[in-house]
Amino acid sequence: MKTTYLAALTLACLASTNSHAAADMAGTQAPGYYRMMLGNFEVTVLNDGTMDLPVDQLLNQDPKTTLTQLKQVHASSPLETSDNAFLINTGKKLVLIDAGAGANVPTLGGMLKNLAAAGYSPEQVDEIYITHMHPDHVGGLIKDGKAVFPNAIIRADKAEVGYWLSESEMAKAPEAKQGYFKAAMAALAPYQAAGKIKPFSGETALMDGISAEPAHGHTPGHSTYKVTSEGQTLMVLGDLMHVAAVQFAHPDVTIKFDSDNVAAEAQRQTIFKQIAESGVIMSATHLQFPALGYLNADGNGYRWVPVNYQRMR
Repeated sequence: MKTTYLAALTLACLASTNSHAAADMAGTQAPGYYRMMLGNFEVTVLNDGTMDLPVDQLLNQDPKTTLTQLKQVHASSPLETSDNAFLINTGKKLVLIDAGAGANVPTLGGMLKNLAAAGYSPEQVDEIYITHMHPDHVGGLIKDGKAVFPNAIIRADKAEVGYWLSESEMAKAPEAKQGYFKAAMAALAPYQAAGKIKPFSGETALMDGISAEPAHGHTPGHSTYKVTSEGQTLMVLGDLMHVAAVQFAHPDVTIKFDSDNVAAEAQRQTIFKQIAESGVIMSATHLQFPALGYLNADGNGYRWVPVNYQRMR
């Protein structure tokens, strides 16, 4: 009887030990922000989310070629693609480059949450520089029709403002594209009413250390932004490229989102060459988060080298 009792007790103890419940899976990603110093400027990349793009159907080349190129980097189509915004703290001003999609794309719209996770509030943003006015870049300017960034001045190229905020241009556009105009008009409306849209024309110094550079082609007034502090430079390229797995090695490949494929390719070829030769850091809206790195020349194309992870110091 004693032996039977001890055996039963031992089994009960073992059962108790082995019945420890497995930890629940978190089911969520970490907050989408990444921070680095650029000279004396603090740069924070803010992820707005990702979207699945059928890039084999969007790139202007044989879909089979695209699928082969994606496979070479262990990717496929549809390709999960990041949407990023960039927060620059100069020590004097807080500048946001692009504003994410807001409610325009169901899987995007996380920029504000990540702005808060990074330690900032929309009220602190002084200026917002827009690369171009596609919905995934300006939708985050508003929420329920009201300005999300009440104290910010909006800067964008005069050609971009004149095109997307024009009723006559919208009337001339194909019906499928008119939604882009409507989204831009809605996103900019509260800032326009408050007199807070200040266009620039072409290459313009916007403040000490940040300048706009024309890169028209993807849209009529598409701009890139050059951020420089203490001899270090970051180029923010907007939608100069979309599919890193293809367009770094093959910068001649264009995408159906471009309003002028020829001009967009020429801008990409020129700016990629400049970045590779100068060795500056670059980023782009649809590079996979955290989207910071270098370009090295590689044959007729380029090789992407992500920045080395660094602690803040």
